[in-house]
Amino acid sequence: MKLIVGILLLVLSLTSCGIINTSAYKKKPKTTYNSNSKVSKQKRVVQYAKSYLGTRYRYGGTSKKGMDCSGLVYTSFKQINVSLPRVSYEMSKKGKAIKKREIQSGDLVFFRTSKKNSRAVNHVGVVSKVSSGIVYFIHSSSSKGVIESNLENPYWKKSYKFSKRIL
Repeated sequence: MKLIVGILLLVLSLTSCGIINTSAYKKKPKTTYNSNSKVSKQKRVVQYAKSYLGTRYRYGGTSKKGMDCSGLVYTSFKQINVSLPRVSYEMSKKGKAIKKREIQSGDLVFFRTSKKNSRAVNHVGVVSKVSSGIVYFIHSSSSKGVIESNLENPYWKKSYKFSKRIL
């Protein structure tokens, strides 16, 4: 009887809330980034983020199976051994604030896309490049998955809050 109760408790604890640490069993995503130490950390972060382009959106996701915006940033920086918080609001408290005109590849751009809390940051992206004054960034959109967008897009221009430099 004790054995059956023990097994039942084990099964319940592993399935409650669907939280099981499967990270040890997941294969690392195939990457197209260059891990050469001569390549700057900023470029490596961008290259790693780009390796997820086309990955579908998944709330809480941090793999090729699905990725959310903060998961993409968290995972990309983790590849160069830089630890960031897991959620965009907490990420927004890290790094050095920079002006929009100072943005460079590898910087983070933060957005408020929700009307519920007008001041809260709830979206983040990694700047992939700045070309002719236009800032391009990689992020995971809930409707399109991991994509590259730019700050000239009316939606992102309106939602943009600020930028931070982590590296």
